[in-house]
Amino acid sequence: MKKLTSLFAALAWSLGALGTLTTAQAADQDLVARGQYLARAGDCMACHSAAGKPAYSGGLAIDSGHGIIYSTNITPDKEHGIGNYSEAQFSAAVRHGVRADGTQLYPAMPYPSYAKVSDEDIHALYTYFMQGVQPVASTPPASSMSFPFNIRWGMKLWNVFFANDKPFREQDGWSAEIKRGAYLVEGLGHCGSCHTPRGVAMNEKASDSSQAQFLSGGDLNGWAVPSLRGMPHWSAQDIVDYLQTGRNKTASVAGEMSLVVEHSTSHLKREDLQAMAAYLKTLSPVASSGSGRVIPQGVDATVSKLTAAKDLTLGERLYLDNCAACHFVTGRGAPGIFPVLDGATVVNAENPSALLHVILAGARTPSTEKAPSILVMPGFAHRLSDEEAAALATFVRQGWGNHAGKVSEREVGKLRAGMDKQH
Repeated sequence: MKKLTSLFAALAWSLGALGTLTTAQAADQDLVARGQYLARAGDCMACHSAAGKPAYSGGLAIDSGHGIIYSTNITPDKEHGIGNYSEAQFSAAVRHGVRADGTQLYPAMPYPSYAKVSDEDIHALYTYFMQGVQPVASTPPASSMSFPFNIRWGMKLWNVFFANDKPFREQDGWSAEIKRGAYLVEGLGHCGSCHTPRGVAMNEKASDSSQAQFLSGGDLNGWAVPSLRGMPHWSAQDIVDYLQTGRNKTASVAGEMSLVVEHSTSHLKREDLQAMAAYLKTLSPVASSGSGRVIPQGVDATVSKLTAAKDLTLGERLYLDNCAACHFVTGRGAPGIFPVLDGATVVNAENPSALLHVILAGARTPSTEKAPSILVMPGFAHRLSDEEAAALATFVRQGWGNHAGKVSEREVGKLRAGMDKQH
């Protein structure tokens, strides 16, 4: 009888231990899933994954303007990746730009923004990268930077003067939704890395919403990047649609933002996208950068002339030949399909580089869960000379109600040469 009792007791203990183990495993799985979601919010995949290579194995070439930086392998491979990192070392790399061996990272890794990530989220990210990512045994090429940026220890001085490693701080009066949106935009989303102007040392001139230059627009690899402050021409729903699908009723993504939507924002929960939109709408807008000296052609005058198709300028003729089939003589496009040109921020920007990029190289929306179809605008670099591209861009920037400055043939030539160099 004692043996039978002991057997039942051992069985009961085993079942209890199994239940505890199952609960622990479920907790780990939940933590891994949370870390995976946060990695999407941080857009880690876009930079640490190269075309044709496994996810997070690094090797993506990033043109810093001072040389090429290759992203690192952040898979849990113990020799080639971060498999030997402790959580403290992982945190130091993510939030302070210091590798486990003490080497300084370049701020192409947006650690000044990631400094705002909470301890709890760092723990979830660490768990995901150690348990939820497949290890890859490959070492990316070494970065090649020009002097003095090739001196890694010099980044310590850069950090002293320019890196803000303060944790996230909410502003007085923020609702829970706005606080969540601010945390995502200022921290994991690192939106300021592209949308905040940079100084002579490639430092972001502002780090949070308490500073007027934060998210006020900038320049990225020859692209004019728009301000996100207030976004007065878009509703909160327009912002959510854009981040979730890569398009809304007036615009579509292009350039680097296509990758952000593909790898990051299209995977976020709707409530998080709504929080981000709510936060951006609280920021005071930047004054229009359009030239006050340019008098728009006027909507009626532009539509009438394009419709009549008589006595056209070179830019007007090129628009009818290349653009009107999709954007129409009204410049209004088709909601959710062909972007609006009349009044568009990219068209009226003081710097015409983003518009010229789209004209020459085209654009392609990503396939997302909510908008699986891919919309493609062809590039016209092969069929337009520098003179023609300049004339077309000038017409678009001054037709209808647009009021931006003239584009020169020299500007097109310089941008085209840069694009050819990148390819």
